[in-house]
This record gives sequence, structure tokens and C-alpha cells, in this order.
Amino acid sequence: MIELTFPDGNKKKYKEGITPIEIAKEISRSLGEKALAAKLGDKVIDLLSPIKENDSFKILTFEDPEGKAAFWHTAAHLLGDAVLQLYPDAKRTIGPAIEEGFYYDFFREKPFTPEEMEKIEKRMKEIASQDAPLFREDFTAAKAKEFYHDNPFKQELIDEFAPQGKGSLSFYCHGEYKDLCKGGHVASTGLLKAIKLLKTSGAYWRGNASNPQLQRIYGIAFPAEKELKEYVQRLEEAEKRNHVKLGQELDLFSTEAEMLGGGLILWHPKGALIRYLVEDFCMKEHLAKGYDIVSTPHIGKSTLWKTSGHLDFYKESMYSPIDIEGQEYYLKPMNCPFHILIYKNRLRSYRDLPLRYAEWGTVYRYEMSGVLNGLLRVRGFTQDDAHHFVQPEKMPEEIDFVLNFCLDILRNLGLTNFQAYLSTRPEGKKAVGDPKQWEEAQIALEEALKRAKLPYQIDAGGGAFYGPKIDLKFKDALNREWQLSTIQFDFNLPQRFDISYIGEDGQRHQPYMVHRALLGSMERFFGTLIEHYAGRFPLWLSPVQVKVLNLTDRQIDYAKKVTEQMKQAGLRVELDDRSLTLGKKIRDAQLEQANFILVVGDKEMQENTVNIRTREGGVQGTKEINVFIAELLEEVRKRV
Repeated sequence: MIELTFPDGNKKKYKEGITPIEIAKEISRSLGEKALAAKLGDKVIDLLSPIKENDSFKILTFEDPEGKAAFWHTAAHLLGDAVLQLYPDAKRTIGPAIEEGFYYDFFREKPFTPEEMEKIEKRMKEIASQDAPLFREDFTAAKAKEFYHDNPFKQELIDEFAPQGKGSLSFYCHGEYKDLCKGGHVASTGLLKAIKLLKTSGAYWRGNASNPQLQRIYGIAFPAEKELKEYVQRLEEAEKRNHVKLGQELDLFSTEAEMLGGGLILWHPKGALIRYLVEDFCMKEHLAKGYDIVSTPHIGKSTLWKTSGHLDFYKESMYSPIDIEGQEYYLKPMNCPFHILIYKNRLRSYRDLPLRYAEWGTVYRYEMSGVLNGLLRVRGFTQDDAHHFVQPEKMPEEIDFVLNFCLDILRNLGLTNFQAYLSTRPEGKKAVGDPKQWEEAQIALEEALKRAKLPYQIDAGGGAFYGPKIDLKFKDALNREWQLSTIQFDFNLPQRFDISYIGEDGQRHQPYMVHRALLGSMERFFGTLIEHYAGRFPLWLSPVQVKVLNLTDRQIDYAKKVTEQMKQAGLRVELDDRSLTLGKKIRDAQLEQANFILVVGDKEMQENTVNIRTREGGVQGTKEINVFIAELLEEVRKRV
């Protein structure tokens, strides 16, 4: 007999060799119908896998991230099968589940056309309808190489997974299709009721631009057509909110890959104004909470990055060195080593702690050109970075302070729907420091999340090389998650730079350190704001809060007077006195996303009033100009 522990803590004994699907059906008929895979300990297993040892156990459905991954991984195999049937010359490489859907990369001389994509999708649906069971076969390395005798990409993977030809390799199969795969699949192709291929793109083998270029096909799949229909509707809405498209339409920012370089952002006046308003608000809040504002260089000598460990653990994300008078300098990928140098500049006492250094510092990280995406994935960006130096015994309360400060700022910016993730120690040599310190730090971070009553998930192994972290992700108007705040524990850099403070006992002690990026980066945060608000910014952030429109030339002077009066009050106002129809000017103001549109005709001029409309098309009627200005200023003060 074996004993399994369920998520609610209950334990139950079963005969050895029982399968997850048998357990699911025993629990309830509905669970048996919804089951996609199972989780045994930390491993996702198939529903038909025999269970032979005691462990924690959970049935996975499409509601679980691991269940979705198994479902989409199976869809990727159907994609590989369909392409192989239709285009036998295409060489398969890898086809994983991703955060939302799946893809498969193929080596092929020409890109897939829209017509070919339609054929592939149709064939995938035919394969799914066959309701073929998925099963595992184990191959020797020699047998696997023979199977992929004409596929150098799979041959390379076989050499990687079975060095010197030792060990067995798992293949997952359905019907006549077989593919090298470590698993995580649903029981049958028939569970994939709704399939859609989304797009194609170029990709390099193993992400390296010096390797062959591949053709990547992206897709999505669901257990029901209704879910696919809802997803397509969300995609259409997301496209309307696309920050790159809106950034161009609203004249907020641009990129210029050919002359400037990819991943580098040009902030236009309106976009830069919104950025300034956010930074100004955050700066004042930082100062009110006892932060010290610092500013540091954009480059540093290689000795700095060797000491910090970045050249050992982060070099692939750093730019090539710059030779200056025979010395190697690097563009900074992070601000933290500079803040430590400021700390080391003089002797510190326990009375000085906690020290909180904040900087809006621009950093540079190398990203492959294929992953650059508007403001969301860039090569140069400004972090609202802070580093806290604190006595070890005061660390729990400092983490509470940081977490609550992040939440307060974000909520004041109108962002309220969060999901927290606690990232723990990476496996093997990817982490530095004493495992006991890691465990203590992870406990401290988790306890802070509990005290803040924040929902959170554990991201096992997702910590940086120098410590565990909390990530705060914001759910936008479409319920999409965006990475914002990070609170990163660090006991590594204080050791590497040998920083200390004089304690109450008169002896030297080493402080703990917390890295904190509140908005993450100004670029990514701005992209998040654009998509969340669909370009319709709240009044206090809007670059053009009011548009003043005159009906005829007779009201131009009065329209100018209204515009100037509002500007003097501190509002951002523009006058549109073009000789166009009122309907055309109103439409242009709405497209520009001005919050309010003021129309002035003869009646308004005589009564010293304005006729008020909103960008959504609402008509608020006539008000005295002074009354309206007072109302707007109150809205701005409340940041609404």
C-alpha cells in the first residue's frame, strides 16, 4: 500500500500502482471528467502513470497552472504532428507550453504562410478528434538518434540529455506520432476541444543569433469552444490597448531601431510629462518616508562588477566592456553596487540604521533583438531603485515597511488588484550564500506577506542568485498580470563588499540588505499604465486634461481667455481654434483622450461659462468657469 497526502492535509492509502485518473474518478465523477494531469510531490505526472511511493498528491485541472501547462504541452505535440504530416521537410526542434498557450519551432527554408497556417490548424483539429491516448516510451540514446537520423537539432538535444549515450530518454506518443519529451501531458488528444493558431515569427535555435533561424508557430487551446471564443475577444480588446499602437497614436513615445538601436526609448513630450508626474509623486512619498535620494554613474570598472559577482553570475545580460585608458568599464545592469560604495564612504553606527537609499537610475541590459517589445522588454531603462541597510534583528519590521510602502504607492496610483509571488533559492550552483541564511530570509519574506494579508504563491527556485524575493504583480482591466514591485533579500553583497556598522556593543557587525524596485522600471510601468487605462489616463496623469473649442471666430478671444485662466490655475489645457466643424474638433479631442472638452459659443461668452463634455461622449451642461476649475483641481488633488 501507498499513502498519499492531499492538498487539504487529508491522507489516504491506496494499492501500489494506482493511477491518478482512477483516484480522480473515485473522488467524484466531475473531477474525473475535468482531470488533466496530477502532481506527485513536486513532479507533474500523467493521469495513466502508476503511483508507487508515498508523497503529496493533487489532481490537476485546467484551473491549475500545471494543468494548463500539461494541456498546452499536448497541443504543442499536436502541432508538431500536423506540421510533420503536411510538410515532412520541416525539422522539429522544441515545442513547450508557455505562460499563455504553446509554440513549436521548426527549421524550414521559408516562413509558413497564412494559408499553410489554416491547413495546419485544420489538421490539428482532425488529430484531436481521433481521441488518441498519449503514452510514454523509453528509448536508448542510440535508438533516439536513429529515430532522428536526419534532424541535427534533436540530435543535439539527445547528446545534452544523455551524455556519452548513457541513460534512457522518454518519448511521448499518440497514434503514429512520437517526440522526444520529458512529459507533462493530458491523457488523450480528444480533450483538446478548441484549438487556434495565433501567429508565426522567426526565432534562433537556442536563442543564439549565430545559430540557424527557425520558424515559430504560436497557438492556444482550451477544453471548450466557449473558452476559446472568450479568449479571442480578450485578444481583440488587448490589441485595442496595445501600448505600442497607442503610444504612436497619442504621441507618447517611439523607438528607432535602425538609427538609434533596438530596445531604446525616445520619450515624447506627452509621455515624458506623465513620467515626470509619476516620478514627482513617488519622490515626495519617498522623502516623506525617510528615504535618502542618491544618484550614481552609468558605468563602473570591471573590479566593481567582479566584487559584486555580476561578472560571474550575470555577465550574459551585460554589455561588452568599454576600454578606457587600458581599464575595462561596463555599463551598469544594476544600481546596487554603487549604493554600497556610498554606504562604505564612511563609518556607520547602529544609530544610522536603517539607511534607505533611493535612485531613479538608468541601467542597461542585453536582450536578444527577438524578444524586444515596446516599453515592456527594452535594453535601457530607469529603475525606481532603493536599497535598505538594516540591522539583522530589525529585518522583519523593515521588510514590513518596504512591502507596505510599495502597496501604498501602487494603490495611490490607482492600482489595487495584486498577486504576490515568493521566489525561493535556485537549484545547484546558481545561488550563493549559506542555505541556512536563504531559509531564514525566505521565512521572513513569507511572514511579511502573511501580515500584509496578501494572496501569494511560491515560485520554487525563482530567486535571484543572491537571495529570495517577493514579486508583486498587478492584474489590469483585462485581468492580465504585470510585474511591478520586487523586494529582494540580499546577504551576499554585504559580505562581498565587507560592509559593517558599529553596534551598541562597540563591535563591528554586518548589516543585511534589501533591494527594492517599486514600479519596476519607468518604461515597463508606463506600458502597463497605457494598456490598463487603454490610453485614457486619469485626470491627474493626463497630458492634456482639457480641450477648449470655439464655435465660430467670434469666440476666439473668449476661448483664449478661458484657456489662459485654466493654465494659470495649474491645469493642462489646449485651445483648438481651427476653422473646422464642431463635430470634427470634438472627435479629434476624444481621439487625443483629453478628459474634458469645453465648447464656448456666444451664450457661454456672454455668461462667462463653458459647456462641458467628456471624452466618452457625455454632456455635463454649462458651468461657470471658476466653479469648473475648482472641481477639476479637487479631482487632481485626489488623483482621480
